[in-house]
Amino acid sequence: MNKLIIKLLLLAFMNTFVAQTNSLQFTQDVSSIYTMDNNHVQRIYIDEDQNPIAVTSKGTFGFKENSWQLISKSAPEEKKYDELKIPTKAGKIFTVISSGKLTAAGCENGLYLCNQPNTEWHRALPADETYSWALRNVKALAFDTKGRLWFGSNEGAGYFENGKWKLFTGKEGLPYNKFTCAAAGDNGIIWFGTEIGAIRYENGKFYYRNGRRWLPDNYINDIAVQNDGTAWFATKKGIGRISLLPTTLDKKAEYFTKQVEDRHVRDGFVANCKLKERYDTNTAIPNISDNDGLYTAMYGAAQAFRYAVTGDKHAKELAGRSFLACKRLVDITHEKGFPARVIIPVDWPEDMNKQYSREFNANRKKSDPFWKDIFPRFVKSKDGKYFWKCDTSSDELAGHYFFYALYYDLVAETENEKKQVREVVAAITDHLIRNGFYLRDWDGKPTRWGNFSPGYFNSVKGWDQRGLNAMMMLSFLNVAEHVTGNKKYAETAQMLRDRYKYHIYAMQPKIFWPPDYVVEWDNNLCLMSMYNLMKYEQNPELLLMYRIGLEHAWLHISNEQNPFWNTLYGAMDNRFDEIEKTGIYKTDNVFTQFPGYAEAAIKEFSASEPPVNDITYALQKMPFDFINYQIDNTHRLDILLDTTPGQKENIGWLRDGKALPGDERWFNGFQLRRGGNGNYEDSGTKFLLPYYMALYHGLITK
Repeated sequence: MNKLIIKLLLLAFMNTFVAQTNSLQFTQDVSSIYTMDNNHVQRIYIDEDQNPIAVTSKGTFGFKENSWQLISKSAPEEKKYDELKIPTKAGKIFTVISSGKLTAAGCENGLYLCNQPNTEWHRALPADETYSWALRNVKALAFDTKGRLWFGSNEGAGYFENGKWKLFTGKEGLPYNKFTCAAAGDNGIIWFGTEIGAIRYENGKFYYRNGRRWLPDNYINDIAVQNDGTAWFATKKGIGRISLLPTTLDKKAEYFTKQVEDRHVRDGFVANCKLKERYDTNTAIPNISDNDGLYTAMYGAAQAFRYAVTGDKHAKELAGRSFLACKRLVDITHEKGFPARVIIPVDWPEDMNKQYSREFNANRKKSDPFWKDIFPRFVKSKDGKYFWKCDTSSDELAGHYFFYALYYDLVAETENEKKQVREVVAAITDHLIRNGFYLRDWDGKPTRWGNFSPGYFNSVKGWDQRGLNAMMMLSFLNVAEHVTGNKKYAETAQMLRDRYKYHIYAMQPKIFWPPDYVVEWDNNLCLMSMYNLMKYEQNPELLLMYRIGLEHAWLHISNEQNPFWNTLYGAMDNRFDEIEKTGIYKTDNVFTQFPGYAEAAIKEFSASEPPVNDITYALQKMPFDFINYQIDNTHRLDILLDTTPGQKENIGWLRDGKALPGDERWFNGFQLRRGGNGNYEDSGTKFLLPYYMALYHGLITK
């Protein structure tokens, strides 16, 4: 009876999606950068016709037909404030603004105000319920469209409204306080320029824009805002523009599908692309990754969910192409069922075996004693037309199994389509079983990261992988039984549980100390594998044990606001809740040796809710731009450094304990300082997979 209930719920789990028709619109920041041949831009303003005008070291320029054109070799005279008779004790005068009868002067020694028709100036001493400040270096002043007077100073930022002050520091969300200028937009929006980037205040929240993703240079000399909300930034290396683009999640998905198809597909495989010219996606050329199988599988999974949600035949076509590419990785190698990491033609422009030379291996082992010394690492195929990369890891297997199960359930419709899935899943699983639960490389030895054997788990090399790899192996066997219908895979899983306690190891599928053993991509492998482990598990006791493991894995990363991880968690959490509601864990048929254990265990995570709002927010905040810019947030005031003993450097969280939004951090991690030099672009799969998966499971709307 218990297994029948779970089988019925499994069918529901495989078909629980909501085909949403509404599209919730939001605005997305989009950046454009104009370097102007290293022309130092000193000022920028908007003329009466809403045209941006830039004053530079080489003259005055106007923006026409999407380029900056010289309109005058002379520049307007700088403003002088002598006639205002501001007290000399104010020190250097940085800026003066007026609105109605009020004039404000930002000075070295404070903020000075003058109410017309009086000509007397008095120094403002802003104070609210939390702070009382004598301001210094007030370089940023602006009146917003609500009539509020804003300032930026050494102490922080704030505004004056109806006789009261409201003040902000890092505790209130202000990212940085070395101000240079300010400008007002519509609807009460304020932009601040700083020595390291720009800050927008909108609807009670600060948004930070720094680094080459957003600006040609971080030091902002001036800001101007057009009526439509477009902000222009003057820097010594050119002009930046940030536009507010109305969009929806569905439109973003269309954009990223096109981005992948235009620049990231190589012979059916999906990977990042190289940029011959830094930051310029028009110069993209094909590239290989270390895990083409994983990334192609994840893109195929995104298209499988898309097909399930929309019925779009194009999605089925792309999922089918990804399936054939992944299958090709398995078909080309030395032994049946061994998947390669990468396949390249023999005329590939780079000599990869020269890169992974014997000398390289010897040097690598000096710093990494567990590095696998194998040569060649790129093996020539039997037909002599290709090289395939060996030393395949668990990354590849996690991607293959995750995708094959989805393709089988959601995409494959004909008997021939399903047969191909059964064959490749059986080949990989049989390879693992006959070789003692590891990937057997062409040298006859296990690959470094593809070992799931009991002996490996009890070694100095594999103890830290024990929980993750044991869980993954059980997941692979569950997928194999589901896809092929062959009971030998269930029997093998039973043997691993009875003899080697793999299910006990799986209750702690991720370790989080020591830091050097914690890597972000393991979170992908963990949750992707748990998804199929729990989806196909029919034993209620095992399912509860795996649910405990899921909570352990997810709680450690729940603050990172990764939409894929949150979606995986939400899908599994909802499925378990539906099973728990049947009352199956309140009977005497589960954990008979430990009465009350099930109910007590469930209480530990019963309050958990799928992070629906976090998923939507994270998807909205993903930038359109996935170039590997160097990102540095170590100077921010709104971040608390993580002081957990043994924690890696450069880890910090916002005051609410969560990670920075996606458009303020590097796209592939959570360190405060991370990234590259703008020479490659990552694929849009990181948006597409969580988006279509969350739609399928009813966790979000469009």
